Amino acid sequence: MGVATNRKFWAPRQQRELLKGLLFVSPWLLGFAGFTVYPILASLYYSLTQYDILRPPRFIGLANYHQLFFQDEVFRFVLYNTLYLVVIGVPAGVVTAFMVASLLNNEMKLRPLFRTLFFVPALVPAVAAAEVWRWVYNTNFGVVNSLLKWGGMSIIPFLSSPDLAKPSLILIHMWAQGTAIVIFLAALQDVPRSLYDAALVDGANLWHRFWNVTIPMCTPTILFVALTSMINMFQYFTIGWLLTEGGPNQSTEFYGIYLYRNAFLFFKMGYASALSWILFLIIVAFTILIFRASQRRVYYAGDGES
Repeated sequence: MGVATNRKFWAPRQQRELLKGLLFVSPWLLGFAGFTVYPILASLYYSLTQYDILRPPRFIGLANYHQLFFQDEVFRFVLYNTLYLVVIGVPAGVVTAFMVASLLNNEMKLRPLFRTLFFVPALVPAVAAAEVWRWVYNTNFGVVNSLLKWGGMSIIPFLSSPDLAKPSLILIHMWAQGTAIVIFLAALQDVPRSLYDAALVDGANLWHRFWNVTIPMCTPTILFVALTSMINMFQYFTIGWLLTEGGPNQSTEFYGIYLYRNAFLFFKMGYASALSWILFLIIVAFTILIFRASQRRVYYAGDGES
């Protein structure tokens, strides 16, 4: 029976169909191999070498990784700054997006206009957004500090203070949650109305309905947004580089900025490749941690678990 099935599978007709299928997907396969698989394997090899683009790579084993963990003092600041951004910024962004989406999901006047306004930050190019926030945060003529000076209060050094630079960037991240808001809106509209009606009959007030119905039914979407936000925050670069370039006092020297600096300013491609692989392992570890921590807290309709 098994032999007959195997012969049927490898019949000439099936072989021709398999060949045609491979030919149709060959452009994607070639692109995937050339632009994804090869760069990944090449970066792994370069992480074991001393390579500056100008000269051929020289194999040095795990020296780059040893230097990262035991000799590079800046790397410790970078890791702390990045973890601060992830641990504080990701929950802040997710909570902000979910609360705004919950408000926009209610019946109100001009609701389409408000939804559009909250989504606009997701469409603004990073460079333009950085310039706007540079003006907002400016200590001399920024809109916030101008109002503070007009009111006789002290100015706030948003980007020039080591203690305030990271929270100021997190505030920008919370502002730019348009995509997450749209995703949450879609999830909120899928919550069955019958659940709210049943909770209302049982005497649940607005807060109880939100806490016991809305949030549990949206936990898969919350998990998805938190994971993607976490991955993006570990790779945080554009706004931070444009506004602070790692300053002041290396208080915003995040992982992406440090990796860019080593690769394209210092031309330490081998060292930068080692940094990228360490970042990959950190993201994988955090992803597994989040999945395991959320196993009993995420409700999937139809599986009977929460």
